[in-house]
Amino acid sequence: MAQHDDEIRKRQRARATVLGLILGAFVILVFAITIAKIKAGMAH
Repeated sequence: MAQHDDEIRKRQRARATVLGLILGAFVILVFAITIAKIKAGMAH
C-alpha cells in the first residue's frame, strides 16, 4: 500500500513540475510580448 502511495505522489510531483514549467514559460512569453509592444509603441 505504501509503495502504491509513493508511486502516486511521484506522478503528482512530476505533473506539478511540468505544469509549473509550462506556467512559467507562459508568464515569460506574455512578459516578452508586453515589452515588445511597449517598445513598438515608443517608436511612434
